[in-house]
Amino acid sequence: MNHPSPQRVHGGPDGQGAVRWDFSVNSHPAGPCPSALAALQQADATQYPDPAYTALRLALAAFHGVAPQRVLLAASGSEAIARLSARVAQRGGRSAWWPGHAYGDYAHHAQAWGLQAVREPAQAALCWLAEPSSPLGQAEPLAERVAQLGQTVVLDRAYEPLRLSGAPSLPPALLDRVWQLWTPNKALGLVGVRGAYAIAPLGAEPEVQALERLAPSWPLGAHAVAMLAAWVRPDTQQWLARSLPTLRAWKAEQMHWMTQTGWTCQPSDTPFFCAQPPRPLDAAALRARGLRLRDATSFGLPGWWRLRVMAPETQAALRQAIGVEVPA
Repeated sequence: MNHPSPQRVHGGPDGQGAVRWDFSVNSHPAGPCPSALAALQQADATQYPDPAYTALRLALAAFHGVAPQRVLLAASGSEAIARLSARVAQRGGRSAWWPGHAYGDYAHHAQAWGLQAVREPAQAALCWLAEPSSPLGQAEPLAERVAQLGQTVVLDRAYEPLRLSGAPSLPPALLDRVWQLWTPNKALGLVGVRGAYAIAPLGAEPEVQALERLAPSWPLGAHAVAMLAAWVRPDTQQWLARSLPTLRAWKAEQMHWMTQTGWTCQPSDTPFFCAQPPRPLDAAALRARGLRLRDATSFGLPGWWRLRVMAPETQAALRQAIGVEVPA
């Protein structure tokens, strides 16, 4: 398997700021979630959060039906990736595995901590899974095999709340053997608020404690606490569930016209997918017109682009910018 070089290339705003029509991020295209946004507006930034995050930990544990001692809080999904990589290196691990097309921070932090990339999961001290994956938004074919290995296995579930089709590959018994990393800001349409958590495997409470010792004080600020507390509320989950049919309709429309106009679209289970245009795109020209797409080269897919599903009126802006007309 050819791993892409460890680059930290991201979608979203660049040095020139945000664009009007941003297809490059995987944030909820119909967000932000009103209840979560209201919670942020009411957050008290004049006070330190509880350094132990007692109430938040209990709420997250209850939401997932696990013991509070299995909840590891993190400043963001990327920070959790960094700390989990550091912990494996601290324990003497020397190698890591991740899928061929994957988020660049897995490779970046493996390199930062001296973990050598290996081709076979069984040879790795640390294995990364992501389902649905980014950039493809697909199932991980090796998920069950990797989850049964004895080493540290982390399942990145950032896009599970945005799943539009398919089902998780791992049954509950295997989920209890891996670290489950959750970053709800994407599903809530609030990616500018950083905050995440992981559910540890059964029996891994000592590792949670060790990972907490590696964290700075107060990894979560008041706004991250408010977001994560809102995440587990019934009204937030109801909003998310009600939004998914809309996203399915938007996705069907977007993939239809792209396919009809010569794009090759990869299937996905998410409100984003990878597509190859019939001719090369001029990213700078699109940027000048207020549009941004995510070049998938850093994911190991040169010539392909990852696109978020967007509302029909925003899709129309993309069609106009690339000069295509949808056949009748």
